[in-house]
Amino acid sequence: MKFWLLLLALAINTATAGELKPLPPKPAPGLTLPALEGGTRSLEKLRGHVVLVNFWAVWCPPCRKEMPSMARLATKLGDRPFTILGVNVGEGPEEIHAFLKQVPVNFPILLDAEGNNLKPWQVFAFPTSYIVDKQGRLRLGLFGSIEWDEAETVAKIEALLNEPNTP
Repeated sequence: MKFWLLLLALAINTATAGELKPLPPKPAPGLTLPALEGGTRSLEKLRGHVVLVNFWAVWCPPCRKEMPSMARLATKLGDRPFTILGVNVGEGPEEIHAFLKQVPVNFPILLDAEGNNLKPWQVFAFPTSYIVDKQGRLRLGLFGSIEWDEAETVAKIEALLNEPNTP
């Protein structure tokens, strides 16, 4: 695990503000993890929702910067079938809770303590984010950070929300 964190720390220098780009639709990798506030969350159980899956760490400056805009996005789309899953990699609940006291969020934080989801989700730098459509397919991806509540980004997510529930 330490090796992965070192690689991610080095890669973070290349993870700057980017653009949410279309991906060839393919099934999203599985994702079932413990939640910070208890219980377990599963991407599979969110079929019918558009889901933003964000891989992040407390020590990552771009991750810290984009979190407030993700919380605003969650509020903005709160009446729609939209969910954000913040997947923290490699950190313990104490570190995460301390961060969330400074930067509160209104979406679930999942714990990937060993980084087991990095490879299947092709996470090479923090933050890395994917938008999964209602059918559970990867549709948009981003390596780096953005302001999630900017009009262009919201429009891309709303386009997926407006798609029918069936393929």
